[in-house]
Amino acid sequence: MSEYSTPVTVEHFKYLAARTNQEDDFLGELKNEALRHGIPPIWIAPEQGSFMQLLLKIAHAREVIEVGTLAGYSAIWMARALPPDGRVRTIESSGGHADFAERWISKSNVRNRVKVFRGRGEEILPQFETDSADAAFIDADKENYTLYLRESLRIVRQGGLILADNAFGFGRLFDQKDKGASAMRAFNEIMAREKSLQSIIVPVGDGLWVGLKLS
Repeated sequence: MSEYSTPVTVEHFKYLAARTNQEDDFLGELKNEALRHGIPPIWIAPEQGSFMQLLLKIAHAREVIEVGTLAGYSAIWMARALPPDGRVRTIESSGGHADFAERWISKSNVRNRVKVFRGRGEEILPQFETDSADAAFIDADKENYTLYLRESLRIVRQGGLILADNAFGFGRLFDQKDKGASAMRAFNEIMAREKSLQSIIVPVGDGLWVGLKLS
């Protein structure tokens, strides 16, 4: 048995993605239309969506919260992994983005499993009941990730999942002059030391934190 770890390269990413379930035509159309509406292309990678679906199914998740709806792309990915009575409560601070997401969610095959909450995460999250979710996905403004983490730890039940996107800081994690990267480095240290979680960064997409809420 070897302790050697293979460094992940661009070639490894491409190899992984080519062997993972990809988005369907509907999600591809959603992204194209989002671009035409000026929504930045910062949604999760398809292989990340597939991996998150797998995690949610393993966890038997029914209730999911998401901070950062953007175009609704990741909310639809996650909702498709839930049972018919499942729900994604997704939070979006931009009215324009929320309008777009709601239109496309209403046309999706999970229209009854996604509800968009309009407002900032720090305003909406405190309204959710303690232990009322099986998983949380944080993918919004990096400077407030720690705040979103604290609220998510309250809202997600024991044995639930805490997921956080962009652990690699949009590929600029080690750029000392990039404020977003600095915020992610700080959050990564907090996440790594959070005693109520067993966590790891999974190198899919832009780096996905996967944390299991312990007792």
